[in-house]
Amino acid sequence: MTKHNTGIEWTHIPGYKGETWNPIVGCSIDSPGCKNCYAMRRANRLLDGNPKTPHYAGTTKKVNGKPVWTGKVARASEKTLTAPLRWGKPRAIFVNSMGDLFHENVQDEWIDEVFYMMHMAARHIFIILTKRPERMKKYMEDLSPWHRVKRPRLNEIFGSEERAASADYFSMVREQPWPLPNVWLGVSVEDQKRADERIPYLLETPAAVRFISCEPLLGVVDLNTAEMNNDPNLKINPLRGALPAFQKLDWVIAGGESGPHARPMHPRWLRSLRDQCQAANTPFFFKQWGEWVSVSEVEGAGPSYYFESGATVRRVGKARAGRTLDGIEHTEFPKINGVSNE
Repeated sequence: MTKHNTGIEWTHIPGYKGETWNPIVGCSIDSPGCKNCYAMRRANRLLDGNPKTPHYAGTTKKVNGKPVWTGKVARASEKTLTAPLRWGKPRAIFVNSMGDLFHENVQDEWIDEVFYMMHMAARHIFIILTKRPERMKKYMEDLSPWHRVKRPRLNEIFGSEERAASADYFSMVREQPWPLPNVWLGVSVEDQKRADERIPYLLETPAAVRFISCEPLLGVVDLNTAEMNNDPNLKINPLRGALPAFQKLDWVIAGGESGPHARPMHPRWLRSLRDQCQAANTPFFFKQWGEWVSVSEVEGAGPSYYFESGATVRRVGKARAGRTLDGIEHTEFPKINGVSNE
């Protein structure tokens, strides 16, 4: 049984070790899904006197006693940046779990370096999730950006001119197509408004795999009515890719919220996404109920929340709530194409 380095279940792809990698940290509040972001709390703990993580300094501040992103972003050490090159066995890596790679304050040069490393470490799968799909689309439309990484910067990254020359040589002789086949791109979609805003950009973005993460799921997400380019007269089901100009989604992740201020998720929202994916034969991954679970799923005591529709959920904690929906764990992944396991 594979021992993963992260509890994020959707990185636990068969044949790959689950991992997180944070060459860049920091973010800012963008939409309702950010309200109780676990990374804000974790970033605050990491910068609190930890000599190994000085780059987190200033990335959060306390507002009414709670840590909140400030918008400051920072690079980690060169050792962190090059870590995937030292990981021998294949890993499925959540990139920037402590920030957003395409945040407006992240320099293009920093993103170039991250893509250079992902290009070099072709044995791994890199999973990128953003709330800023406009910038991601624009960046991905530029072919082979890792070639913009200059030799002086490679000297800094690899510690010597000799090692940098070797790394640059291997980059040139092992050319890969663009987009990189080992990089999966996704957007966060917590409700219908964010689905309509973000999914159209994702479907126009060059990517080997496109996915959405509906976590925390804060409302119904009907993919049959998603508006393309915010045009109410142009609708498409992104699970089916009905228009030639748009690609379809390869994967849907869904889950409820965890943490001390977690908001409850209506079971109907979750079942709707599952049913839409099954109808379109799209892989569906149910990550967790979070703090609150349907009373039909888990028995036991706990505070109850009653939705107007009559559905009831109970707060039992993430561990007890589990990740079964109607008694079934949904642990489906997209088909892996063009990823080396050597």
